[in-house]
Amino acid sequence: MLAFAGNSLLCRVALRDTAIDAATFTSVRIAAGAAVLWFIVALRDRQPRVAQGHWMSAFALFAYAACFSFAYLGLPAGTGALLLFGAVQLTMIGWGLWRGQRLGRAQMLGFVVAFAGLVALLLPGIAAPPLASAALMLAAGAAWGVYSLRGRGTADATRVTAGNFLRAVPLALGLSLVMAAQATADWTGVAYAVASGALTSGLGYALWYAALRGLDATRAAVVQLSVPALAAAGGAAFLAEPIGWRLVLASAAILGGVAAVILARDRRAAG
Repeated sequence: MLAFAGNSLLCRVALRDTAIDAATFTSVRIAAGAAVLWFIVALRDRQPRVAQGHWMSAFALFAYAACFSFAYLGLPAGTGALLLFGAVQLTMIGWGLWRGQRLGRAQMLGFVVAFAGLVALLLPGIAAPPLASAALMLAAGAAWGVYSLRGRGTADATRVTAGNFLRAVPLALGLSLVMAAQATADWTGVAYAVASGALTSGLGYALWYAALRGLDATRAAVVQLSVPALAAAGGAAFLAEPIGWRLVLASAAILGGVAAVILARDRRAAG
């Protein structure tokens, strides 16, 4: 979870404090993640080729990474992580409802509370995040939700993720080509992007998939509730970003509502 929160911190500090632009950050991040995941799979399987993955999943991964980067041009780390996490979970819950899953009373209440918290965070006001940046982060969360849904039940998640990262590289380079007129970078910004791709993305995903072997689905989902809180704490400690009451109350509503849905679903399944 520290790696996932680190993605928000690295992206935010790079785009706020260095010369790198969002498109270049995205390209470097995806390329670095692809390289590390390819190396991990090749070392593990003693095979230099990564054949698994899917272009649709790669596009969802690219859409997430690109929207994530552009959103952090205007969002604090904690607010961005909260919007991202809320959008991911609501996308996955909404997909289940679309597919005919039925929520119990506690689950429906949790869903409504989480959605209300998201709306409250975005309502106009002095502490509201910029609407365009917030919309991009919600789109990033929806894209990651789609990516997660497509990857559920994958036998070798690390290998498939490596293949998807490799496929996303040309998509990211295409974005950089389109945005070439606005491209800027410095070595510090590139270093942050490499760290985001290689460490908090590539290595972080590999460690997460390894940890999942010792967690059931409910615990895995609940433990992810810590990511926005870790990102907000890191933003306050390292980036001097304030934590206002609006963010605290919205976090309580969104994360508490999602937790209620997850835990109630587990109790219904056990019953």
